Amino acid sequence: MARALYIHWPYCIAKCPYCDFNSHVRDSADVAEWKAALLADMHHEHAEADSQEPLASIFFGGGTPSLMPPALVADLLHEAKRLWGFDPGIEITLEANPNSVEAANFADLAAAGVNRVSLGVQSLHDEALRFLGRMHGVDEALAAVATAQSHFERISIDLIYARPDQTKAAWRAELGRALALGTDHISLYQLTIEPATRFATDVRRGLFEPLDDDRAADLFAVTREMTDRAGLPAYEISNHARPGQESRHNLTYWRYQDYIGIGPGAHGRRREIATVRHRKPENYLAAVARQRHGIAEARDLGRREQASEALLMGLRLAEGIDLAALARRFETTPAALIDQPRLALYRDLGLAWSEGERIGVTPRGMPLLDALLGELVQADLVAS
Repeated sequence: MARALYIHWPYCIAKCPYCDFNSHVRDSADVAEWKAALLADMHHEHAEADSQEPLASIFFGGGTPSLMPPALVADLLHEAKRLWGFDPGIEITLEANPNSVEAANFADLAAAGVNRVSLGVQSLHDEALRFLGRMHGVDEALAAVATAQSHFERISIDLIYARPDQTKAAWRAELGRALALGTDHISLYQLTIEPATRFATDVRRGLFEPLDDDRAADLFAVTREMTDRAGLPAYEISNHARPGQESRHNLTYWRYQDYIGIGPGAHGRRREIATVRHRKPENYLAAVARQRHGIAEARDLGRREQASEALLMGLRLAEGIDLAALARRFETTPAALIDQPRLALYRDLGLAWSEGERIGVTPRGMPLLDALLGELVQADLVAS
């Protein structure tokens, strides 16, 4: 049963031009109404559970959950603990923007029970931050990291690279500065142009050109080299950590374990059922008022669909997947999951690996991950 809880806070101060997450800009939020709705949603998931194992991780995502009043965070954590109980070493993460207004809440958020913060630094160049539509500058971000390090046990920072015209030398300097901050986890995402974002419109209008694939691959190689040397190897295609400091919550997703998702647009997996909440905040609140939960859809997942999801998620990880264990879990055979001749081909090319019952994608293969997944995962699973 699920031992991870995701809580989505949908509001942001402004919509970033690259963002396709479920985030909304509103002038205000009725905190009492949101508290009642999120607690009702939480109670519904608790009632649906077959067993009540203690939670091992909680993740506040968004949106910008550091805009939540710390008292609301405390109330939600208190009720989650009352309902499920907490593992002694529970990881409680909250995403935050690195500006002075939100950093002022860090002490209260830590007192509420948050013990890990993920800071959306995104760049250590002011010009790049303006291009990315961020509301903070570099000095403010550095100050927020220092404040976070004084309040939280564990810190992660996010950076976006492979920006237009970014060079290897510029990225080396920026990444080196980020690694020198001493955080135990760093998420490094290549800029992708997502449909229905302002950046997608800008590209269509010819306002800028995305970095080409070859130069992006060069920056990926620089990223792997520098993070390895700094003692933060990649454990997932875009995530790097000191050994033992990996995001336990995100590993729940990548290892295809059950998790609870509440709040607008939140996804969940429980007992082979996929749940998704209403995306628009107003629709979510109306649904909870009407039916005591925010679910827009609860759908049975067939074995083939589950197997496909497990493969597509698990092969993102440096640890790869236990193919025999997945075959047993989904009552099939390894050959029905993975195209064995193609696995052998890509293993010979140095793009994939196999050790006993485990298989995975090598560091050389990771820049080609999407293409490799299409080759390795059996076609009838991808189409299912």
